[in-house]
This record gives sequence, structure tokens and C-alpha cells, in this order.
Amino acid sequence: MKDSFLVHGGARLQGAVKVAGAKNSVLKLMSAALLAPGTTTLTNCPDIADVSYMGEVLRGLGCEVELDGDTVHITTPEVVEYNADFDAVRQFRASVAVLGPLTARRHKARVALPGGDAIGSRPLDMHQSGLEKLGATTRIEHGCVVAEVEHLRGANIKLDFPSVGATENILTAAVLAEGITVLDNAAREPEIVDLCNFLNEMGAQVEGSGSSTITVHGVERLAPVTHEVVGDRIVAGTWAYAAAITRGDITVGGIDPAHLHLVLGKLKMAGAQVETYPTGFRVIQNTAPTAVDYQTLPFPGFPTDLQPLAIALCAASEGMSVITENIFESRFRFVDEMMRLGVDATIDGHHVVIRGGRQLSSAPVWSSDIRAGAGLVLAGLIADGVTEVHDIYHVDRGYPGFEAQLNALGATVERKVGNEA
Repeated sequence: MKDSFLVHGGARLQGAVKVAGAKNSVLKLMSAALLAPGTTTLTNCPDIADVSYMGEVLRGLGCEVELDGDTVHITTPEVVEYNADFDAVRQFRASVAVLGPLTARRHKARVALPGGDAIGSRPLDMHQSGLEKLGATTRIEHGCVVAEVEHLRGANIKLDFPSVGATENILTAAVLAEGITVLDNAAREPEIVDLCNFLNEMGAQVEGSGSSTITVHGVERLAPVTHEVVGDRIVAGTWAYAAAITRGDITVGGIDPAHLHLVLGKLKMAGAQVETYPTGFRVIQNTAPTAVDYQTLPFPGFPTDLQPLAIALCAASEGMSVITENIFESRFRFVDEMMRLGVDATIDGHHVVIRGGRQLSSAPVWSSDIRAGAGLVLAGLIADGVTEVHDIYHVDRGYPGFEAQLNALGATVERKVGNEA
């Protein structure tokens, strides 16, 4: 049996929260620690299940991993294992991030095809194509992606789409390749910038992070460092939308508001007051939100990870909204669960139309991914009665102490342990 949340409706969230390091960065930094023999230390790490999963992956490759509060110590041996075909790898999508570092360090990698959120297919075509441009041969074999190379050499690589995962695996292979690699149409997310900064601190020569063209001058060897993980903009955005959904007042710290420029701009369009500071922001929603349209796009566009939170806000807003999902074809699967709560939604391909302003009513609902789970919890906060959100192990993978932070802000959310009658 799995845990669930019992979410009591009628809450107005008010107070302050501080976000930890980004899930979408720390897991990739942990993987990149494979590039440097010795002990790498990461600080400001979130206390989430995926960090533990990645620790298991690295231990399976021969590393020693110590989790100490918000600090992770990774001791990488001179010779790492190359075969990441075991249960921990299949638990979550980010495990594929070891592909680039293993190809660079061992010249061979065998990585089980990963699992994770049910939000649509995320093939490895661009990962494989990028490594092949660097001189590797790749194939899918017995449920694993396999890469082999005698000598990595820099190349000019253009991605068909600014894939975050492909950008990361190409970067972490190219830093130890001979010569210069130019990666065009690269992902521009703040987590990519964090990875590039981390690699440069280790002794890599990466230029152009945060732009669509990244240039890598290969080096022979990298050294371990201590690095602070960038703040989690998706968790920060979740709290921003929680304030607007519940007509609340939340101050969020530990984040560069520039990483959420468009997200906060959408909240202003919905009628929220937004104040920004060097390391945070405040969102105040005193009146009913106004309907706003959304379309998800790669950074600096509206993030697909916040689309479920936007849908919850649209349900609480006066008027009609159209949300367009351009990244993952199955991300709307959770909308059926929103409809259980009384959300008036119509799905048409990669669009969903939300007619807001209706009183939501409690019902049992099921999470299909991390952000869908968070969206359902926030919708439950404005429903009448008690909403039970099932399969919250997804939420635990992305939000440290989610119910505790909600309760500190004035919500009533209880965790129902799976083995309870």
C-alpha cells in the first residue's frame, strides 16, 4: 500500500518558505561527479527520494555516497564501473544522466532505460546522436542504452530540439573529449547553467552557458570540488501558484526571481501582486484570479513542469483559459483527476480548455507524476471537504517535506500511511 494525502479544503496560505536546491540540477551534478576521481561535495541539496535513488545508482558504479542533511559527499574511484543495469536505475528518469560521464571516463557505458513520471515518451535519440558525433557507437540492447568509444573527439552538434537531457549528456562527454565541441540549439535552463558552472569549477572549459550555443574545449582531467546547488525554480513556482490559488500571501526565498520571470509575469496578469528581491519574491492574491492562457515551451518559456499548477489556478480563476502543452504529449492525463474534483475541462489534442470559477468538491484522486500530484493537492485546498490524493510517492520525489510546509502556511494536510486500515 502507498501513502496518500488527506487535504482539507478551505485553506488560505500565508507565510514564508525557503526552497532547497533544484531536483533537476542536483541529480545531474551527482552524475557529473563521476568525471573526477576523489570526493565531490554538493551543498543545498533537497531532501527528496530521487537524491537517495541517485546515490544508489552511483554506489552501484563503485562510488561511496554519504547523505548528510542538505549535503551530499560523493567519492569517485579512479576506475568506475560502466554497467548501470540494475533496479535503482530504472526507478527514475534522471538516471540516464550517467551515460555521458561514463562514456567519457570509461569509454563504455551500459545504462538501463529509465522509468519515472508518466508524462509521455522521452526517447534517447538525441543523446545517442550527440555521442555518436563525438565518436561513440551506440545501440539499444536488452533494455539498455549502450555506448562505446576508443577516443572521444570534439564535434559540431546541432540538436533538433533544445533537450535538457541530451544537452547534459553531450556536455558531460565533451568536457573530456579531444578538441572543441560546439553544441547548437542547446537547452538554456538555469539547471544547465548550474551544470556548466560546476564543470568549470572542476577544471572544464565550457563557454556560452545560458545561450543556445555552448562551446566546450576538451581537457584531459577534472578535479572534485565543493558546489552549492542552484535553487529549485519549479518548487518556488509551485509556492507562487499556491498563493494565487488560495488567495494567499507567500514569500519565497532561496531562488533567483529572474529564473521565473515569465511565471511571475503570468501571475501578475491573473491579478496577483508580485514583489521581487535579489534572492526571492512575494506573491499576494487578494481577489479572485483572472483567467490567463498558457503555452509550455523550453526555457525561457513557461515550464512544462508548472503546467499542472497553472491548470489548478485556471480552475480557481474567473473566465476561460486555454493551456497548450508543447513538450510532453501525455502531460494532460492527470486532467481527468482534476475533473473528479469538479474542474470544467475539455481536452483537444495538446490543448485543454478550462472554464474556471466553479466551486470544487472533494474526491479521491491519483497522482500520475510529481507535478500532477502537487497540482491535485493545491486544487484540494480550494475544494469543499477532504480530498484524498493517492500515489504521493511521486510528490515525495520532487518536494521535500511538502505537507509540513503546507501546514506551516496554514493548510491542513495529513499523510495517511499506506498500511493503515
